[in-house]
Amino acid sequence: MQKRHRIFIAINLPEDIKRGLSEYQEKWPELPAKWTAKDNLHITLEFLGDLTDEELGNVCKAVGKVTLRHKIFSVNLNKILYGPPKKMPPCMVWAEGEKSDDLTDLREDIQECLLQEIRYRPEGRGFTPHITLARIREWEFRKIEPEERPEIEENIDLTFTVESIDVMESELKRGGPVYSIIESHNLA
Repeated sequence: MQKRHRIFIAINLPEDIKRGLSEYQEKWPELPAKWTAKDNLHITLEFLGDLTDEELGNVCKAVGKVTLRHKIFSVNLNKILYGPPKKMPPCMVWAEGEKSDDLTDLREDIQECLLQEIRYRPEGRGFTPHITLARIREWEFRKIEPEERPEIEENIDLTFTVESIDVMESELKRGGPVYSIIESHNLA
């Protein structure tokens, strides 16, 4: 049987942004959640799931083509809140970014190019750039009286430059997922 790879396309964060975001883990110690390791913080542009070696090669080529058509741009992270918005109980705590034409165009271009290269089903919901800071243990969260649940909605102002897009592999290990960069592609 052919080995399959759990693949996603991501924007990895500069070290100072990762450090700044990971400091929020201390702020809500009573929250029943599994906090994301600092080195795993990223923005997922597209989750592709399990791919063969051949499909992975096609993905890397497609992402390489797309990045040549897009210039370097900035992302501004402006809020930490429960996510997805309006879902109760929430699934995550995340840092949300402002929507931008540059980011939306890049993501749409990646989806279109990937649809020509591999068989996958893009997520049909709208895209909100976000970084998952924690995954909430829903069953524990439900046990907390609603008025005693931590209020999480904090304005932040963290801006960074996106210079490259990465094809990433996620290996599920006993201690949590381990992410590795398969290929990195610089923007034009």
